[in-house]
Amino acid sequence: MSTDTRDPNRVLIFDTTLRDGEQSPGATMSHAEKLEIAGMLDEMGVDIIEAGFPIASEGDFAAVSDIAKASQNAVICGLARAQIPDIDRAWEAVRHARRPRIHTFIGTSPLHRAIPNLTMDEMADRIHQTVTHARNLCEDVQWSPMDATRTEHDYLCRVVEIAIKAGATTINIPDTVGYTAPRESAALIRMLLERVPGADGIIFATHCHNDLGMATANSLAAVEAGARQIECTINGLGERAGNTALEEVVMALKVRHDIMPFTTGVDSRKIMGISRRVAQVSGFPVQFNKAIVGKNAFAHESGIHQDGMLKNAETFEIMRPEDVGLSETSLVMGKHSGRAALRAKLADLGYEVGDNQLKDVFVRFKALADRKKEVYDDDLIALMQDSAANTDSDYLQVKKLRVVCGGGEPAMATLTMSVGGQERTETRQGDGPVDAAFNAVDAMFDHHGTLQLYQVHAVTEGTDAQATVSVRMEEDGRIATGQAADTDTILASVKAYVGALNRLKVRREKTAPDSDTKAVSMYSH
Repeated sequence: MSTDTRDPNRVLIFDTTLRDGEQSPGATMSHAEKLEIAGMLDEMGVDIIEAGFPIASEGDFAAVSDIAKASQNAVICGLARAQIPDIDRAWEAVRHARRPRIHTFIGTSPLHRAIPNLTMDEMADRIHQTVTHARNLCEDVQWSPMDATRTEHDYLCRVVEIAIKAGATTINIPDTVGYTAPRESAALIRMLLERVPGADGIIFATHCHNDLGMATANSLAAVEAGARQIECTINGLGERAGNTALEEVVMALKVRHDIMPFTTGVDSRKIMGISRRVAQVSGFPVQFNKAIVGKNAFAHESGIHQDGMLKNAETFEIMRPEDVGLSETSLVMGKHSGRAALRAKLADLGYEVGDNQLKDVFVRFKALADRKKEVYDDDLIALMQDSAANTDSDYLQVKKLRVVCGGGEPAMATLTMSVGGQERTETRQGDGPVDAAFNAVDAMFDHHGTLQLYQVHAVTEGTDAQATVSVRMEEDGRIATGQAADTDTILASVKAYVGALNRLKVRREKTAPDSDTKAVSMYSH
């Protein structure tokens, strides 16, 4: 697999889940989780993995460096601002990769030029200096004019030409604020190809944000106009409304090959597995009606639709479930199912579990199966997410909950938790059972966080359905999410709340005065 697009119809997939995706407020991943996701991206055939922003912190540097050492196929890329120390740090992190890349950027629109207070000429000089420095270190250099879609066309052509002459091998044209429309996206690429000397000798890329819901359309329009690299993330994760979703562009190119004769090296059968894993480790659940990977993407409730599906699946489905990694067969799971069946079912859902993890999940599965007649796929996915969100190593661990409510009296919750290894019990009242239970948590753990989001979804149908609860907390600018599932909605709520507080505690410690985190402006281009 090569990033040299001698095949004019080959589109390179540049995944930035671990960089731009992780910049979603509350989506921070652990070192081990980043390495795991990078391994899955590498295995599924992603061409370039933007592993992080090495100068942002020691943790980011270590993650990019370890991903670079472990990669087997993909180009491993590190992001750097248009500053020599950033570029040197990025090179130190990616240099051990089989195929390293430095990606450097600077904001070129009038709004972004005003931030460093640079004139057009001063910025042009900095671009030449920094891209040249990056190319002296690494043969594969990508350059991005941040907010390109709001940059004056004459100036954009000028700086793109400078970057190409300085040695950039890929020029990325970012729609940083998700402002452009498909025809504008295509016209911009055509204009650059026509006007910039040397444009035919490099790869043009597109990085689109989804603020107006057009990221995927803008990316595909750019490809039709001549771009040959799409920057995207799993599940469309990213700043604000997110980015172009990898699963959407890959399947669009596959399904509409009749009008877009382009190919990618991504194995679409691995999409569902990595989508679920990213949702799990990031704490960002996938919306039910999300294209390709949402719970309802292959679900049919209307009688007309169901009748059509029974006669011919193509009547209402433009792709097959197995194309994205879903199995047509279904193992019915219940209280009599064994470990082998559970392992096989989890593998079918995209979860490869070791013996120790299987042992823990099996206990949880049996407990769930005793409460439910049948355990559905979505129940198992929720179970895996809950297993990852509530572990024995967490500072706060829910042990027991008893709630009394109804009858016109204030709700009362008695909660037992392990707090830093010490078991404590508190009883508190509240405006309803959830409020009472949260008050009991607050009585045992001092924090200044505010609850920004509280959502409850039934995982499956029926009165015995599991509830998946999502919580979003904010404390002094730090944002964390928590997610948990249980047939007891109140217990799931407390687990999710406690999960978010555990994450806030970790973030609080990372940003303490003596931490090694550096204050770096995390621009999303």
